[in-house]
Amino acid sequence: MNAVEYALKELIKTDGEVNSQIIKDLISDNTEDRARLVRLYERYKGSRYGVPVLTRQFDDKSKVNNKLNNDYFGEIIDIKVGYFAGEPISYSLPKESEQRQVDMLEYFRQVNNVSDLDAETAKMAAICGYGARLLYIDRDGKERVMNVDPWECIFITDMSINEPQYAMRYYPVKVKQGSEVKERWRVEWYDNNTVTYFIQSATGEYVLDEEGQKQHLFDGVPLVGFPNNEELIGDAENVVNLIDGYDNTMSDVNSEIEQFRMAYMYFKGFSVDEETLQKAKRTGGFEIPEGQDYDIGFITKNLNAAYPVDNHLKQVSQNIYKFSKTPDFLDEAFAGSQSGEARKFKMLPFENKCATTERKFHASLRQMFKVLATAWAKKGVSIEYTDIDMVFTRNFPLDLLHEAEIQEKLRGQVSELTRLSLFSAVEDPEAEKEAMDEEQTVNLDEPVMDDEPTE
Repeated sequence: MNAVEYALKELIKTDGEVNSQIIKDLISDNTEDRARLVRLYERYKGSRYGVPVLTRQFDDKSKVNNKLNNDYFGEIIDIKVGYFAGEPISYSLPKESEQRQVDMLEYFRQVNNVSDLDAETAKMAAICGYGARLLYIDRDGKERVMNVDPWECIFITDMSINEPQYAMRYYPVKVKQGSEVKERWRVEWYDNNTVTYFIQSATGEYVLDEEGQKQHLFDGVPLVGFPNNEELIGDAENVVNLIDGYDNTMSDVNSEIEQFRMAYMYFKGFSVDEETLQKAKRTGGFEIPEGQDYDIGFITKNLNAAYPVDNHLKQVSQNIYKFSKTPDFLDEAFAGSQSGEARKFKMLPFENKCATTERKFHASLRQMFKVLATAWAKKGVSIEYTDIDMVFTRNFPLDLLHEAEIQEKLRGQVSELTRLSLFSAVEDPEAEKEAMDEEQTVNLDEPVMDDEPTE
């Protein structure tokens, strides 16, 4: 039984009352996973703490040790986020909704910059395997939402992290202890109605801090997880070893070339002192005595054995894209001469991965609005969270000419709504059909002008 399962079992016994031991067990059990998530984020940032090759050392200090970071990790994440969240998610209510309901949703979307929030949540989920958001009420009484680093969150649930029974956020703070400043964990514990603040004491116990316990003004846990997939795995996690191998090989080849440029000179038939070497640096050459077997040259080594790595690097690069299910836009399928259908076929594994994330993201947004709607209801604006429609649009270059040809071939073969729904330029087939019918009606109603009489 892990700490989350144990905590849920104990909370059931105590009717949801958390204690210091539960918090300690949860933090202790989460230590390794927290470090993993922080390491993944540092890798995305390209910091020396996150990229192994940047900290590698050789026992032989005289050996050239170049450290090249080939940022496949960041590219995998950025391609996913650009494709999945580059086009903002559309939020809307049914047409028959009251104006104040529409205004409430639109105000929340605008004041919280939800489009940017969605992209950042998707990015963190792609990096770490899941993202997290916290709903809160600001000082003006407005409903707000913020992203929270996933390594700060622990979700206590027997289902998915997007439907937690309890949730905990913990992060380090500086606490003055006598004449010294110590780092302690601060804990925010969320249930359906309250948030309770704890601080780690000098003895390691968790006690109520000065904020104590207060109502968070929602009916439901306001800390919501956004899983990337069921396994909570980041998009580049399964290829980090391949990326490390690529980094090491590239770094070694680069070091080998630099080492080659540092070739040593040899002198045959005479010796050279330091003064002669310094003079050669100034003048660019050596003076060789006549009449004897003198020679000057470089001691070099054959680098031919180092260069078959090209094929190896190419294969590793292909495997990185293949096993992360990420399209390589240098592939010939993405050349200008290729059709949209060829590109879509190449994108199929990537699209399937994004579809999984979309389903998880949709469920988490639904849970967020479920909790959020309880605060709106207290203000007299009742919005059924299941009525909020969310439309995800992929950010992919369109082949409109090919689609137009398909539209023409389908005319009269299927219903107009079905035909229009297959055209990516049409977001709302029903509205487009109504607009087309209205235009046709207007054209039929226009009076027919007789030809002007000729003289």
